[in-house]
Amino acid sequence: MKNPILSLRKLFSTTAALALLQVLPSAEALELKHLSTADLGGFDEGAAEIVAFDAATKQIFAINAERKSITVVDASDPAALKEVKDLDISEQGKAPTCIAVYGDLVAATVENEDKQANGKIVFFSTAGDFLCTVEAGALPDNLHFSPDGKYLVAANEGEPSDDYKNDPEGSVTIVDTSGGAAGIKDAKVWQVSLAKFNDAELPEYTRIFGPEATVAMDLEPEYVAVSPDSKTAYIILQENNAVLMVDLESKEATAIASFGVKDHSKEGNGFDASDKSDKVDIRPWPVLGFYMPDAAVAAEIGGKTYLLTANEGDSRDYDGYSEEVRVKDLKLDAEKYPNAAELQAEDQLGRLKTTTANGDTDGDGDFDQIYSYGARSFAIWDAEGGLVYDSGDVIEQYTAKELGEGFNATNDEQPSFKNRSDDKGPEPEAIDTGVIDGKTYAFVGLERVSGVIVFDITDPTAPKVVGYGSNRDHSAPIDTEAAGDIGPECVVFVPADKSPNGKNILIVSNEVSGTVSTYEVVTE
Repeated sequence: MKNPILSLRKLFSTTAALALLQVLPSAEALELKHLSTADLGGFDEGAAEIVAFDAATKQIFAINAERKSITVVDASDPAALKEVKDLDISEQGKAPTCIAVYGDLVAATVENEDKQANGKIVFFSTAGDFLCTVEAGALPDNLHFSPDGKYLVAANEGEPSDDYKNDPEGSVTIVDTSGGAAGIKDAKVWQVSLAKFNDAELPEYTRIFGPEATVAMDLEPEYVAVSPDSKTAYIILQENNAVLMVDLESKEATAIASFGVKDHSKEGNGFDASDKSDKVDIRPWPVLGFYMPDAAVAAEIGGKTYLLTANEGDSRDYDGYSEEVRVKDLKLDAEKYPNAAELQAEDQLGRLKTTTANGDTDGDGDFDQIYSYGARSFAIWDAEGGLVYDSGDVIEQYTAKELGEGFNATNDEQPSFKNRSDDKGPEPEAIDTGVIDGKTYAFVGLERVSGVIVFDITDPTAPKVVGYGSNRDHSAPIDTEAAGDIGPECVVFVPADKSPNGKNILIVSNEVSGTVSTYEVVTE
């Protein structure tokens, strides 16, 4: 990436708004055909949160918090997944949080028993042999290898304790993995501090608000994406609504950019706001949404590098400090919201979860602006900092049409029609990209409704919905096998030339159901 993203503060652009006219096709052109499911543990025990695929051994590696292990699944026949063994990491910490594979290396982040203490990165060979561990920062939450395999980058979230009396600094760990399994024991490790930002002027809409926290303490690195040229790591700071850029050559954090806000008052940017109304009601509201993405991926399309984000949203809600409040409980500024009484009704905007950390712009004790968590969308950003595309309300419009009683359902009870409308809707959580027959696709996992929506992003300014896949039965008891896959946390596209069966497949790990599934990606 020649130009780092210096500002992501633009509101939903005219280009993106016009693109909305093109995203709902008359007919889908891609099918996600379910092939097989491996059940790796109990319901809602975190038995299958994040997965990685190794083409050489034809294996899926899944972090299994229930067993405190890495579960290995034989995917040599994607239509008949078979659990093989567990790589035990119980002696390394509380639980695994993420996994990545490159060459003959398997790497997993592990949370410390003391969540605010430094965690570890554990290395195995793809054959399953334990190699070594290296120290990471507090709560290492995500990791990715650079495309050239030279580095492994881990985001250390540094979450506060529940009483908010211990808030460790967020940080980034970089490991030299150029020597593969043979050289990892002697590999150099860099710990990238974020303290340089303590006195820096940060972009507008960067959220720094934890009680008595420095900037470095408040920053919470959540997810890692690495540019296709392996020079820049983009570290998502979800709670902060920002992205951190790290230069992998100098091992320095270079800049922080804000994702800005989404104007939900504009046509095409609406959402369903209440779990108390009895029908789907997607429309514009006088709300600004913090993008607050979770997963992200950097991809090259048409010779340019873009950052794609799944804009889930997240709040801080601890015993010692919580920013969460419902709109009905806010004192709204009478001038800015003359219809406050109507808006704050439970079947209108009243049930929507908002924040007390932002919105009182003049400091007079009432709220001049309502904010929401997440954008209920996926977005594409360019290298100059512009919002190339945001999916607006397309995901909710699509799921309202296709899912019926599953619209904005939650992932831990059934039936649950509109259960998440007052929170973050379908919650775009996971994202990956893939190229098939010259076209580039984005696969976006929806954590709550438990499906994967597919966009053709060959033209990044005008993506089109081309498919949707789900193995969930919204009518079955939630904690039974009949309910299917619930809570997709990670999606991995495997192109035909690396796939065990020579066909394009998608691997989906489902945190709540504890299952890993494969889908064949069928195009016309």
